[in-house]
Amino acid sequence: MSKIFTPTNQIKLTNVAVVRMKKSGKRFEIACYKNKVLAWRNKSETDIDEVLHTHTVFTNVSKGQVAKKEDLVKAFGIEDQTEVCKQILAKGELQVSDKERHLALESTFKDIATIVASQCINPETKHPYTVSMIEKAMKEVIHFSVKPNRNAKQQALDVISQLKKAMPLERAQMRIKIVIPEKEAKKLKDKIAKLIAKMEQETWEGGALTIICLIDPGQYRGLDELVQAETKGTAVFELISLKVIEEEKHLE
Repeated sequence: MSKIFTPTNQIKLTNVAVVRMKKSGKRFEIACYKNKVLAWRNKSETDIDEVLHTHTVFTNVSKGQVAKKEDLVKAFGIEDQTEVCKQILAKGELQVSDKERHLALESTFKDIATIVASQCINPETKHPYTVSMIEKAMKEVIHFSVKPNRNAKQQALDVISQLKKAMPLERAQMRIKIVIPEKEAKKLKDKIAKLIAKMEQETWEGGALTIICLIDPGQYRGLDELVQAETKGTAVFELISLKVIEEEKHLE
């Protein structure tokens, strides 16, 4: 019985996502698990073994053709397969079918709309928009196109900025609780008052001051840094709720 000869420089892989890079006149490819490339790029996946099918650099994944070491050294300056894989993973082009690309863009579009709807309200009614309303505005009002290489959270900020210019929309206020030790309470109270949108509650107990207030999201980091710096980290700065919406009152 004759033996089947398989070239040693060929590796057959199936059901993979291919990331491709052209460098020094050569094409290099790596084989990755589907849905893991973007997770690696946005740092939600940090285990390289969960991303790569094999720590091997190819010239053609579908044909199983492995890149030569001398070509790796010429193009990347190293022959370490894993390190070259990481470079290709970071800067290479993800090869996907038209159908896969369309589905991924649709999913990201939905994610962006969901984030915007969860963080914003109509300032005239003090009520949130539905996800479908935000999606419609993204399509018909600002004609938003998803950028594949940016995550949904980053793009949601862009959408909020654009929608604010075209329709009544603003970031919902945050409800914050701050507890300040007696020593810093009086001098810090006036500084805090300048940064908040509305004081809801102010109580003194055992010398400490407790404030519950509403702030605009853009003031969150600055207020937190002010409180922690002035009290040397001894104050309590707590987010009670991310979104404050006035409940509609019905008259009987």
